[in-house]
Amino acid sequence: MNSQTSDTIHTDLTIIGSGMTGMAAALFAVNRGISTTLIGQHSAMNFASGLMDLMGVHPSGREWDDPWKALDQVRKDLPDHPLAKVGNPDIENAMGEILGFLNDQALPYHRAAHKNVNVITSVGTVKKTYTVSETMWNGVVALEKKSPTLLVDLDGMKLFSARQIASSLKERWPDLRHQTIEFPGAETLEELHPEHVARSLDLSANRVKLANRIKPFIKDAAYIGFPALLGMYRSREAVAELEQLLERPVFEIPTPPVSVPGIRLQETFISGLGKNPLFRTLSTMVTRVKTGAGFTITTGGSNTPATIRSKAVLLATGRFLGKGLVASRQGIQESLLDLPVMQPETREEWHREDLFSPQGHPVNRAGIRTDKSFRPLGRASEEPVKNLYVAGSILAGSDWMRMKCGSAVAIATAFAAIKAIEKANK
Repeated sequence: MNSQTSDTIHTDLTIIGSGMTGMAAALFAVNRGISTTLIGQHSAMNFASGLMDLMGVHPSGREWDDPWKALDQVRKDLPDHPLAKVGNPDIENAMGEILGFLNDQALPYHRAAHKNVNVITSVGTVKKTYTVSETMWNGVVALEKKSPTLLVDLDGMKLFSARQIASSLKERWPDLRHQTIEFPGAETLEELHPEHVARSLDLSANRVKLANRIKPFIKDAAYIGFPALLGMYRSREAVAELEQLLERPVFEIPTPPVSVPGIRLQETFISGLGKNPLFRTLSTMVTRVKTGAGFTITTGGSNTPATIRSKAVLLATGRFLGKGLVASRQGIQESLLDLPVMQPETREEWHREDLFSPQGHPVNRAGIRTDKSFRPLGRASEEPVKNLYVAGSILAGSDWMRMKCGSAVAIATAFAAIKAIEKANK
């Protein structure tokens, strides 16, 4: 149910933040019979690659093929890491619930049994991840087999070069060729935007035109790779038709933002959750959260103001990009509730001298400290606020980008927080 009025909304749970953490938490909540209001005006999901990492690197630059063993090591070495507070069975259940939902919404993901897989990136590196969208899976297979493969890019598209990918991977994957194609209809455009290409390829006629331009270059290629733009709302259909037209398995390669797979994820969550009567979303910003007998949340911005009375609140506002954390010369602050932030004592300690230090930079582990139930820890003399929870990248200790665990932090901590909310309100 998607609505927004000036009347007071009564709900069991309010989630502040509409990124992956907020969406996952909303799904876990409504699946457990908890009425949920999700508030978020902007989301970083259009920056998401479409890959879902579990744990790929830990602790000193070592890559792990087995993410579950990596998680066990995290609990020994980094007890303040958010995933150290969640057991492997809960993490596996959380990921399974998300992937089951996406499959039901016709956006399926594939994974290998109990191991990470290798995926090529837009800059020609190889990344370990846990699960990839179905439209990318043939790329995992082609890389593993080192099969003869043609990579296609589009003339006029920025930040994605098939030539660069092939050149960077030539020693690891010798039978990799590249070809630039003029996208059908691009002749009339000043610039080729990812969203325009994706929406165009929702139409069969444009897929046929694209396939006809590629056919002369296929030769001995056993697979064909594209930037991840093969349809916005009909990606499975687009891939299937291109495979039929080209008579080869096709796969997508993650692109820099704006990321079409990220947009697909966000819109799939909103559409799928919107079918549940326990779910409501408000595309606005929170201006105030007042505690007392429950919470009173006031929203504002350019949209119609709303007041929400909620039994519990889950903060899923993200880090600096999502503006959950704000940096200044005085330090790092949590932007909505002024929760204490774990951070280096001085700005000089935020970064190491080596930009590529395998230990990472201390500022990337700044965030909100919580107890095992993901309730934020107050200052020394304060008790945690009842029924207030925090999840996702705003949590202290994760350094999720370096450790390749961003999706796991978002999904697993949301799962654990919802379990705690369910238990506390029984």
